Amino acid sequence: MSTITRINLLPWREERRAKRQQEFYMLLFAALLLGGLVWWLWQGMVQSSIDNQNARNNTIQTSISGLDKKIAEIKDIEERRNELVERMKVIQDLQGNRPSVVYVFDELVRILPKGVYFTDVKRSGETFTIEGVAETNNYISALMRNMTSSAWFGRPTLSRVSTLADGRRAFVLSVKQESPGTEEDEE
Repeated sequence: MSTITRINLLPWREERRAKRQQEFYMLLFAALLLGGLVWWLWQGMVQSSIDNQNARNNTIQTSISGLDKKIAEIKDIEERRNELVERMKVIQDLQGNRPSVVYVFDELVRILPKGVYFTDVKRSGETFTIEGVAETNNYISALMRNMTSSAWFGRPTLSRVSTLADGRRAFVLSVKQESPGTEEDEE
């Protein structure tokens, strides 16, 4: 038998190299295509996240501006409320003091001894300044004793006594108003 030697004269290595090079380019193109697709998807996800965050930020900003308006309204309402409370307090104080003025003037008439009359009564806060005329100094002393024993007045302070042309005495005294029962409350 004879051995037959076969020799391939075709450039098979070049074919294989060309085939490998073609496969390499195909894989390179597929990798580039896949990389581009991944990059495009990643970019879309990042942009979507940015858009979502911007939408949330806009919603929060809208809520904050609404809350700022409500806070301003609340402050305005609180200021009006405080003004109304102050007005109500003043009105209540005036309402509470209204009867005391009547009682004070009634008490002034009760403590007034014969021979004394008032020419002027002024009130500044809780202090009354009384100007008057008395026939004698004893009548002025009696008036001061009556004020001291009154539940509506404190101790009077005599600031001036002068003799008039007809012999009567003109006087000026001041006394603080007290509410009845304050001495009992203090004890």
